[in-house]
Amino acid sequence: MEAISPSSFSDFPDDVQLCILSFLHPSELAAFATTSKRYFTLCQDDQRLWFSMCDRRWGSQTQITKWGSGKISYKHLYRFLEEYENLIGFWRRCGDATTSYPLLVFFEWGPFYVTGSRISPSKDRGYGVIKKPFLWMSVTSDGEPLNYLDFNGKFPMTPGNIVNSEELGLMENELIQVSVSFTDKCHLVVEENSTLWGFNRFSSSENVKGEVCEDVFGSPPDRLVHEIYQYFANRTSPSGNGGSRRQRRREKKQGKARKWEPEHFVKIVNFSPKPSRPLQGLWKGICEDLSLDFYLVTYDDIGGIACRKVGGETSRPLTHHAPVFWTSSTTFIESPFSPKEDHIYNCRLHLRPAVEKDQSHDYSRSSDDKAVSRMLYINSSYDLVIPDLAANSINSQQVEGRIWEYENGTFGFGFLRDSYIIDLKHVAKNGRLLDTVDTSNC
Repeated sequence: MEAISPSSFSDFPDDVQLCILSFLHPSELAAFATTSKRYFTLCQDDQRLWFSMCDRRWGSQTQITKWGSGKISYKHLYRFLEEYENLIGFWRRCGDATTSYPLLVFFEWGPFYVTGSRISPSKDRGYGVIKKPFLWMSVTSDGEPLNYLDFNGKFPMTPGNIVNSEELGLMENELIQVSVSFTDKCHLVVEENSTLWGFNRFSSSENVKGEVCEDVFGSPPDRLVHEIYQYFANRTSPSGNGGSRRQRRREKKQGKARKWEPEHFVKIVNFSPKPSRPLQGLWKGICEDLSLDFYLVTYDDIGGIACRKVGGETSRPLTHHAPVFWTSSTTFIESPFSPKEDHIYNCRLHLRPAVEKDQSHDYSRSSDDKAVSRMLYINSSYDLVIPDLAANSINSQQVEGRIWEYENGTFGFGFLRDSYIIDLKHVAKNGRLLDTVDTSNC
């Protein structure tokens, strides 16, 4: 029987070679292109190879052929889309604590652009989430980055309104031209730039390292001290929110262009739970006053878990930004539980949205609640940031609490000092926001 000699890569037709090469990363493709002149030419094929690379990676999320009005090279487009991909997901605003803008921003793909939306809890006492687009990012037909910011969050950024740079130029009174830059993959800066369109990526700064990501909360007491300092520093700053608004009004009366103060955002890397970290991520829950708020739960490097509210404005009282709960142990207690623990859970009422109940605001527990699969001991923020108060507390129940994980993957938490449980639901799932409401009514 005649032996079959193995085929080499060069034996395949061009279409097959291009298909194989489309699975490579550009750095790998560049290395391969140095092996021969023919392969160098093959790796420059924009319409077949680079289009396939863009379409394979982002074709299910955006319309590749519409970026840059279809005139930009796909090799050039790949670089932009790779940068934009890092934006997708949740970011948390940091910096000026006196501004009234929501803390959370959500970036997502559009047909030929990326939009950034400010995310906040609705005021209708339900689980609705307000989504107000404020940043639009795309590429011109000349391959230049094009970024516009909607100051008031009222301009409908849809394909029918924004098609190309010429049409955008007609809306300069509504939108502000900005540059968007990274000082680190997890640190984003949006600032007004009247002379240069830009989406710039700088090398990592020594002062802004990977640990700024919302992967780790760090020490809750240290974070609170920092926020206390930031709070009072901004309260006494002449450039605080009130002064900024007055300055804008003066500029508007004088016919001057509005100046957009730079905004800094930190990426929330892990905004979804994982099997090894089931509590991790962004959640929403009904608070004691029946208002909705967002909760960010993070795991630290030493095995602890911390939870903090991130839904409201940073101008809220300092106690609002203290850790809601924290624990140094992630060891769950599996069901079945002791009679004492069953009593602790069963005697508590589950907070529900007011719109789902009658006017008596009875915190009744729905019969369709999932069974508790396991539980975890937690502590409130009192024994972390106000140790003297915890030490002098007559009743240890003031700081002790529980997390009850349900079989459907969500969880609720409560403290022994209270008579209720705050059940948490997902803010987003599979990259999509849940329960969004019409912003025209907000």
